[in-house]
Amino acid sequence: MEVILLERVAKLGQMGETVRVKDGYARNFLLPRGKALRATKDNKAKFETQRAQLEVRNLERRAEAEKVAEKLDGQNFVMIRQAGETGVLYGSVAPRDIAEALTGGGFTVARQQIWLSEPIKTLGLHQVPVSLHPEVEVHVTINVARSAEEAERQSRGEEVTVREETNLDDLGLEVGAALAEAGDNVEL
Repeated sequence: MEVILLERVAKLGQMGETVRVKDGYARNFLLPRGKALRATKDNKAKFETQRAQLEVRNLERRAEAEKVAEKLDGQNFVMIRQAGETGVLYGSVAPRDIAEALTGGGFTVARQQIWLSEPIKTLGLHQVPVSLHPEVEVHVTINVARSAEEAERQSRGEEVTVREETNLDDLGLEVGAALAEAGDNVEL
């Protein structure tokens, strides 16, 4: 299906371009969200009459996004979660959780603006991109910790997870010694 883009869409094109996309992508994403119009003769004429208004609206949104970006870029947000000794979370931190944390910090951000390739599943500091506008992207740091004290230690750069390294040679000696003590009473 051919559509006319009403705003810049990442990896697709700029406002005003006529692009060919799959039918499902157009019907389920672009058209319902007001990002595009079907490329018919009537819609092309309608777009040309509204082009100036759309460009002004896009510039206003971009200016607002840049103001927010100045304040938001580089901010740190702490998220307290339960985790095991090795630092693996019992749950995960999803875009929805990050959006709630940013909103709690005084920024209006929707979960669709958080770009995570997969949920965060470990303790530590994680850089997360936030798309405030198709042309404005910032990065925030999400500090996932078990407690506020641990978050403070992580922000200073300390390692908070315990990673026990087992020396297999030592383990073999211990098993051998236990077997020698047990003598003939051991069934394998």
